[in-house]
Amino acid sequence: MKSANPYLNFNGNTEEAFNFYRSVFGGEFIALMRFGDGADAGNGCADMSGEPQNPPPANTKDMIMHIALPLGNNILMGTDAPEAMGFKLVTGNNTYISINTDSKEETDNIFEKLSAGGKVQMQPEQMFWGDYYCSFTDKFGIQWMLSYNPNH
Repeated sequence: MKSANPYLNFNGNTEEAFNFYRSVFGGEFIALMRFGDGADAGNGCADMSGEPQNPPPANTKDMIMHIALPLGNNILMGTDAPEAMGFKLVTGNNTYISINTDSKEETDNIFEKLSAGGKVQMQPEQMFWGDYYCSFTDKFGIQWMLSYNPNH
């Protein structure tokens, strides 16, 4: 079966963000690799141009190269996007992570935790289309939508 897994880029605070997400959703990381891990094993990593970085720039060795946290049947993944390796992170408003919850109570609980320190666009409320819904941006600039529909 196919699945879609959100992949998030951060400006050096991936580990902090994913520890926060784990505190909200629970679970354990199924992957956590740092840019320096490949170099320490004798393998380099490439920058955005595909050029090898062996070893990666010193200020990136402890940054997150890949992290993964299971969310139900999907996986939330992320990376730091260091400019020293050719990344140029631009936070935009073109992406939301949408989560279908199992109850209004679960929606309220996730909303309360995940929106803390962020910016709420819409408080949880019953919508005309039948969902109990809310949307917000978390304290790391990631946009979220939560929906509960007892008929789905």
